[in-house]
Amino acid sequence: MQSPSTITADETYWLRGSAVTDADTATDAYFEDHDVLRPAETTKTDLPPTDDEAVARIDRDALGEEKFIGKWQVTGSADRIDALWPDIVASVESQTIWAAKAMTGFGFDALEMYDEYVLAVYTPNYVDTDDVYRVREHLREAHGVTEPCYYKPDIYTANGIVADNMDEFGLEKPARYVE
Repeated sequence: MQSPSTITADETYWLRGSAVTDADTATDAYFEDHDVLRPAETTKTDLPPTDDEAVARIDRDALGEEKFIGKWQVTGSADRIDALWPDIVASVESQTIWAAKAMTGFGFDALEMYDEYVLAVYTPNYVDTDDVYRVREHLREAHGVTEPCYYKPDIYTANGIVADNMDEFGLEKPARYVE
């Protein structure tokens, strides 16, 4: 399996786990096997509790836009991400993890906002905190990812929320969960 950091083809910013396996990924079985709340069935009462009005507003926006996918962001050197990648792909193949992608060498060079490589490990519904934290625990126990990681819902990405502008959104961190 090719290491993500060795991919330098123009415009190839990310390597998706689904691109390097013949296994079915991100299937309905994932929802059933892990008892995950389907995004289409998510309602206002499913939103995670928070006392932070800015976070609650973004959660309501996610509900209105039906934008529930999110990802744990594992950061590190090219060597570290390359070493983790085959095992993360195996977890995608077994559907322990819903989906994953890794920053390529081209992506690292082209995306100047990053000072480390990123491995994104996805869940289909950030509102389902049982699944979000199950995946985080899997990263910790099966893959040795013990340092704190940010979990960033795609609604945050779509809104352009990053560390440099999180205060403009009234946020204390550029992520929904930190663990």
